[in-house]
Amino acid sequence: MNLEDKILGEKLQYYCSSSEDEGGDDEDEGSGSSGKGQGKSQLSVDPSLPQDSHHWSGNSANTGPKGVIKDWQRFKQLETEKRDAQERERLELLKKLSITAKTTAEDQKAKEQAEMEAELEDLLNDDFLLEFQKQRMQEMLQMSGLLPKFGSLIHLTSGDDFLKAVDNENKNVSVIIHIYEEKFRACRTMNSCLEKLAPEYPLIKFCKILSTATQLSKQFKTSALPALLVYKNGQIIGNFVRLHDELGDEFYHSDVENFLIEHSLLTDKTLVPIISTLSSQQQQNNDDDDD
Repeated sequence: MNLEDKILGEKLQYYCSSSEDEGGDDEDEGSGSSGKGQGKSQLSVDPSLPQDSHHWSGNSANTGPKGVIKDWQRFKQLETEKRDAQERERLELLKKLSITAKTTAEDQKAKEQAEMEAELEDLLNDDFLLEFQKQRMQEMLQMSGLLPKFGSLIHLTSGDDFLKAVDNENKNVSVIIHIYEEKFRACRTMNSCLEKLAPEYPLIKFCKILSTATQLSKQFKTSALPALLVYKNGQIIGNFVRLHDELGDEFYHSDVENFLIEHSLLTDKTLVPIISTLSSQQQQNNDDDDD
């Protein structure tokens, strides 16, 4: 019987145990055996395998079925470990011997990446940011000279006036419309605030309209006021209802101003002196160049 037969448990009728406590029965039968007194069995080992303390020596102290299976499993484990070690050595050798070279596409990609990083560094540079800010402010100044000026709170009397105030305006003009009712204290306060803001922001079109003059629902008229709707180029860019929840029961025009600035609907007036100074310096430099 070969080792595979023992492991698979086949042909057990032909299996003769070599353990000492089962030896008596084998000796009595005797037929088919080459001689008496055969005790322990040995498995031959490939002499090419390393014979150190970490490798199987090829001898088994326990030659019963369990011992044979355990020895065979250990033998296969050592073979697997040896193959894995040889594969790792081969890969390491290939890695050392390999020559890496970038393709043209990779070189181009690396160049583009370096340019993007350099551009990002420029964006983070204070001088670049200051120059960009100056340029943007000058563009705003030039644009402001072409925009219409208002300076007062415009009263709209109908839904048609509402539509015309939004649709027929310059696309660069922001239109802020307050929908109100006189019976609400917060609405009266909002109108007072907008009347003060309108002269300070003449490029913004401030309007007000009674909720009864619009085609809004009754629920909106009773629960959403005061409401501010902000339009630009015919599109709504801000929609704020029940503003007394945000501003409180008592608020001032500075509170409304800060609220609109925080939502990027008004330009911070603290930048106006800087813009004027930059414009004056630019004009002076142009005059000096002409001289």
